[in-house]
Amino acid sequence: MLRTVARVLKFRALTNHSRFYSTTGERRLEGKVALITGSASGLGKATAYEFVQHGAQVIIADKDTQRGPKVAEELGPAALFVECDVSEEAQIAEAVNVAMSRHGKLDIMYNNAGITGPSIPHSITELDMNDFDRVMQINVRGTLTGIKHAARAMMPVGSGSILCTSSISGLMGGLGPHPYTISKFTIPGIVKSVASELCKSGIRINCISPAPIPTPMALTQIGKFFPGLTQEQVAGIVNGLGELKGAKCEEIDIARAALYLSSDDAKYITGHNLIVDGGFTCFKNLTFPSPDQFA
Repeated sequence: MLRTVARVLKFRALTNHSRFYSTTGERRLEGKVALITGSASGLGKATAYEFVQHGAQVIIADKDTQRGPKVAEELGPAALFVECDVSEEAQIAEAVNVAMSRHGKLDIMYNNAGITGPSIPHSITELDMNDFDRVMQINVRGTLTGIKHAARAMMPVGSGSILCTSSISGLMGGLGPHPYTISKFTIPGIVKSVASELCKSGIRINCISPAPIPTPMALTQIGKFFPGLTQEQVAGIVNGLGELKGAKCEEIDIARAALYLSSDDAKYITGHNLIVDGGFTCFKNLTFPSPDQFA
């Protein structure tokens, strides 16, 4: 009994934190069942919290067997951890099967798991094709496999929402290593291709392209360029990359974007890439020399 009370209090404390606070009083996913890959930390974890707050039952699907179960425990009876390495199709299929056997349906599939690959962006002339294959296996093949098995579960009932995590690195070159950038350019293409089929079954599919966010994975990768800095200092660098004055991109911003696209509020949106970047990819300023340079 005491353990249950402690868990509830811990969950309330976490969800009352600004990162997980929902801006609306209504439970927009009441009765829905969601499976989120890569949800033991970062964007997936934030989304899991937001979904549970809005009434969803959530499957925490992640290969991290240390943090994943802890997230599920914090969320309480509305969450269940399933070990899932998205590079293995059988494990993705099993995660979907768990959702179906436990809840009898799958309403939302969020293909969020991904890796950056090598931190230091090598020249194309020195590209390690094994690194490239690994990134594509997780970010592209893993996403496509998640879509495949989610569609199998959703087609018989004629409804469902599938989400994928892309990136602004999939909109502009030069924002990340070649393998990561190429993989993220592929995600919106997958979404558009699959939307052309799934719309005939009443299933929606969309993706989200976030700006840089100081998630644990991002801090670890970027921190390798600044070995002498603390995580707080690296987070400050990441937050300083934005263009929108007075705001910064946070995990909760992506969680709320996922909430919107998963809910009935987005019932007529499919094949879309929702860019959450504070205008970063909308423009590039021209920097002219000052007139006094020519005096």
